[in-house]
Order: sequence, then structure tokens, then C-alpha cells
Amino acid sequence: MDFIANLVSRLAANPKTIVLPEGNEPRTLQAVDKAIANKVGKIILLGDEKEILEKAKALGLNNIAQATIINPKTAEKKQHYAELLVELRKHKGMTLEKALTVVEDPLYFAALVIKNGDADGYLAGAINTTGDVLRPALQIIKTKKGISTVSGAFLLFSKEKQYGKDGLVVVADCAVTPLPDAKQLAEIAVASAETAQSLAGIEPKVALLSYSTKGSAKGENIDRVTEATQLAKEMAPKIAIDGELQADAALVKSVGELKAPGSQVAGSANVLVFPSLEAGNIGYKLVQRLGGAVAIGPILQGMAAPVNDLSRGSSPEDIYNMIVITAGLALAN
Repeated sequence: MDFIANLVSRLAANPKTIVLPEGNEPRTLQAVDKAIANKVGKIILLGDEKEILEKAKALGLNNIAQATIINPKTAEKKQHYAELLVELRKHKGMTLEKALTVVEDPLYFAALVIKNGDADGYLAGAINTTGDVLRPALQIIKTKKGISTVSGAFLLFSKEKQYGKDGLVVVADCAVTPLPDAKQLAEIAVASAETAQSLAGIEPKVALLSYSTKGSAKGENIDRVTEATQLAKEMAPKIAIDGELQADAALVKSVGELKAPGSQVAGSANVLVFPSLEAGNIGYKLVQRLGGAVAIGPILQGMAAPVNDLSRGSSPEDIYNMIVITAGLALAN
């Protein structure tokens, strides 16, 4: 895919270090082997080195030995990371004795590697739940200043080039927050605009979606979207943001002109913000399966450093793409 190839080219001039806590997972190893071959950046794999190298050999992978392999149980910096964890979590009763056990968990170890400045981002979820991936990130890395809401965006690449930016549309939240209130929805809109700018290199036009366009229907959920639109505009006055808009009014020029005349966004939106996780998750999967769009994500937004969660059904190619995406996010951090 041109988008991924272009991002890899950008990373060649400014390589980033990505940690993968699921170091002995076969699909992850296949993805890492490709990432090393394509010089995506520096890779840290967590796990037992002997086990990882034996598994790589069995899979016929030739590049895994070029990764840095760290076993959290015997790591040189284990004591240091445990002390860092105590400092970060002492208000929650964390002790050094407990911390020395916690840091042996690869997900916690990965978050501490990032917090200590020893890597730029981490990617997991091939064999761990979203909750397990996010928990150490939220406790240790935390959210960006001024942001309280973590959300998940997807890059949708459609064959229908008239939509979005040559067929590319950023959609959110499809992965994290079930029913965001107006403030959370506004934060998701602004974070999604930043993803579009920093990662996809497009000038964002953000549509907050609803089943109504500019008051064509009434209801509590519509009020939440209109309030979120106003808050988002106040948070990011230089970004083109509009709502509430129906999906066709957001994407189709003729419909946008009819339903929302004078809007900077209607008919040309390239960032779509769904009113709920339910709508977002269903929506992107319908476009992916029925419309033949390529979906890359979820890309976690709002974290102080790049942290991404995989679907447990991810293919090696999906994981490779997300390694590139995670490194790409680090370019903008």
C-alpha cells in the first residue's frame, strides 16, 4: 500500500524504537521480520531470547536476531523500572517488593520502557485483550496534557476516490469509549483531526455524525453531538469542524450543499466522528466488508506516547502495518 510505503520512507530518515511485548507470538514474529527487512526502525521484543529465536527459526524467519530481545524477568534495568513504577504508583500503595513482580509482566515492562525514554511506542493485543493492553499504558504513560479521553481511530482506504482525501477517511471512535459525553466527543474529534494531520498528512475536515443534519430531527443524542461540535470548535478554532451531520451530508458534495449550505465540512469531510462506539465499530466494519475498504487500526488517540492495540484476529500483515503506524505516530510526538 502506497500509504504504508511512504510512511516507511519517512521513517528511514528518522527511525523510531517500538516495543512488542508479545515477543514469542508467531504472527508478531512474522511482522517483525518484515519490519526489520524493510528497515522500519528499531525493534525491541520482550520474552525469553532462546524461545523467541527457536520459534523464529521454526517459522523460517531470518531477521529476528537483529531485534533487541529483553526478558523482563532478568532484564538489566528491572530494578530501575521497578523503582520508577513505585514512584509513579506509590499513591496507590505500590511497594518495591510488589513492583519487582509487576515489571515481569511484559505489558507493564513495555510501558515502563516508554516512560523511561528507552523507546518511542509499543504495540500489543495479538494475544491480550484491549483492557490488558490499555491498563498499564493509562497507569504509567497516561494521556496527553489537556486530554482525558482515549479513543480508537481507523484509516479507511476506499476505492471510491471521490470520498475523503482521495478515498482516505479517518473514522473514530471505533474501539474504546462506549458512549462519550459531549466533552469526550469533542476531544475525540480534535484527536482524530490531529491523527489525520500528523499521520495521514491531510488537512482535516471533521464531521460529527448523527441521524440528523442541522436540526432536521430532535433528540437528546443530537443535542450531545451539537454541544460536542461547539466544544471542539473552541478547543481547535483553526480546524474545520462541523456537526451535526448525517453521513451522506458529510461525504457527498451534492447532499452536503442541499442539507448544510455554507458548511466548510459538509460534502468534503475526511474525518468522521461517530456518536458512539457501537455506531463506529459497526460502521467501519460494514464499510470494510461490504464496501471493500482497507481498514488500518485501531490507532489509539490521546496517549502521551504512541500505544496501539491489535485485534486478536490480526494477520501478520495487519501487525506489520501497525508497527509502521506506531512508529509513524512517534514522528509527530
